Formats: sequence, structure tokens, C-alpha cells
Amino acid sequence: MDAFRYLETSEHSAAFNMGLDEAILESVATGVEPPTLRLYAWKPYAVSIGYFQGIEDEVDLGRCATLGIDVVRRLTGGGAVFHAQELTYSLVAPDSHPLVAGTILDSYRSICSGVINGLEVMGIHAEFVPLNDVCANGRKLSGNAQTRKRGCVLQHGTIILGLDVDTMFTILKVPNEKLKGKLMQDVRSRVSSVSDMLGRSVGYMEAVLAFERGFSEALGGLGSRSDPSQTEMSRAMELATERFASASWTYKR
Repeated sequence: MDAFRYLETSEHSAAFNMGLDEAILESVATGVEPPTLRLYAWKPYAVSIGYFQGIEDEVDLGRCATLGIDVVRRLTGGGAVFHAQELTYSLVAPDSHPLVAGTILDSYRSICSGVINGLEVMGIHAEFVPLNDVCANGRKLSGNAQTRKRGCVLQHGTIILGLDVDTMFTILKVPNEKLKGKLMQDVRSRVSSVSDMLGRSVGYMEAVLAFERGFSEALGGLGSRSDPSQTEMSRAMELATERFASASWTYKR
């Protein structure tokens, strides 16, 4: 396999991050760019909801506004995610690529091996837990989601570097307020972070170095770290403004 193009784009707004994921999908789908891995973060912190979710059912929009937290609808399915202290990756490849051959479960397993390898570099032994999680010592460290469009697979996922359950439960709605305490306790027992596992604070740039190594092993090599093309950046800004920051997209369900 040819080496994946490798982008590290640091921190951006939620709308821009989703726009750039789609712009990269378009450029890979048309053959302008090769299969691509991107590592990135979110500034300000954000909540992303799955493509099929109703935003007012999932998110306390007033609380997000008060805290300055972005809200965005993803292209991919799955549940609401609070993006705070984390490293996020996105991977785009044609659906004919050997990495994503087989079933959806097979492709999740193949791509998530990059997450597992990256955690191993950091000293954490983790495993893939179907359908789309990576866990260590029985606790979730990474959630992943996927969509298939334009003859390509787009998968993105989070690696939790630090966990703030209290803030998460002030912005994400729960079905029954009386059960909130129990649900928070349940999350603390099922979900962890790289920092908690290692007993020290782990920042974004340290994680980047580990996960570029981890994904390089999983993908059969990465190109040199580079930037998106100017066309992709322009298209990302267009998509951010016209779709991902628009009320018609955000409130479509």
C-alpha cells in the first residue's frame, strides 16, 4: 500500500473541523489527493451530535452558550460527544482500499488498530471492543464513528486525554434528571482517559507524536506531516459557513 497522506491541523472550531473532514473526503473521492489521515483538536471545546440525532433532545444549548461551547452536527452517526481534552483523528480512504475491505466491523477493527498502537506507544495496553470502541482495563478510551459517501470511507474518532464528567453532564441532557447521579457514576466506571491511566497530565502534542507512530504502523506508513491543500482549506471554510454552522443543518432533526 502507498503511504497515507498525513495532516496535523491543531485546534479549530467545530464547524471548521467538520468542514475540513468533508473537504478531505471530496478531494480523496475525486482522486486529487491520496488516502489521508488527519490529527486535530477543538477550540473552543465542542459538542458534536450524530447525524440522526435531534439536537434539542441531546444538548442543553443554553448551557453551551453560557460556557462558550460549540455545537455541531456530524456527518457520521452515533451519539453526542463532548470534545474537550482529547486528540481527534479522521481517516479517509476509497472503499476499495485494502484497509477498509470486508464488513463494517472489519474496517472499524483495522482503522482502530492505529488507536491501539498509539496507546501502546504511550504505555497503555488496549483492545478493540465491537462495534467501535477502544478500551483498556475494561474502560473506554476511544469512541469512533464512520460514514460511507462518494465511494469513500470517512472514519473519525476521539482519544480521551482528560475526562470532565461534571461539565459533560451539565451540557448533555439525560432522559431522567433523578437518575443523573447514577449515570455520572456509571460513566466514571466505564470511561477513562489517557491521563488517568498514566497518572499524569498528557497534552495534545505528546499524544500527536504517539499516535502518528501508532497509525504509521497500522497503515503501512505515513507521508511526512503536512498541511491541507489551499483548495481543501477554502472548501472547508465554505462548508463550515454554509452547512456546519448553519441552523438548517444543526436543527435538521
